[in-house]
Amino acid sequence: MGFFMEQLLSNYLLMSALVSWFVAQLIKTAIDAYFNKGINWERMTGSGGMPSSHSSTVVALATAAGVSYGVDSAIFAVALIFAIVVMYDATGVRRETGKQAVILNRLLLDNPFSWTGKEFEKKLKEYVGHSPLQVLMGAILGLMIALIMGYLYEFIFI
Repeated sequence: MGFFMEQLLSNYLLMSALVSWFVAQLIKTAIDAYFNKGINWERMTGSGGMPSSHSSTVVALATAAGVSYGVDSAIFAVALIFAIVVMYDATGVRRETGKQAVILNRLLLDNPFSWTGKEFEKKLKEYVGHSPLQVLMGAILGLMIALIMGYLYEFIFI
């Protein structure tokens, strides 16, 4: 188990992505706590909000791949395209889903007796997508964390 953990922790790409996700979730939770005057622990694992942890994660992964293997490598190309698709989806389809959830929840609240069935007993999640600014801030965070981690890994594992 020790050797496995050592290998896992020495994986610069993986650790950059995971640390970036975790930091984004911490920041998102702190921002939410500030504006809502209390901690909502669901924000630590929930989607939506500032900064985008999706963007942070995939940009950290792509950056680490570029640093490790070069921007002319296949792994960087795959990671970059993956990052672009995820960020596009976060501001597109997922953001629209969140907007629709707001409207549907309002309809449900205004007409509670017109809806029946178990599927309508629980409010739909409204925080599923991101604004372009949230995605940009997540991308910048991911880039910074991957570069910092690369600097640290240079001294720790090489």
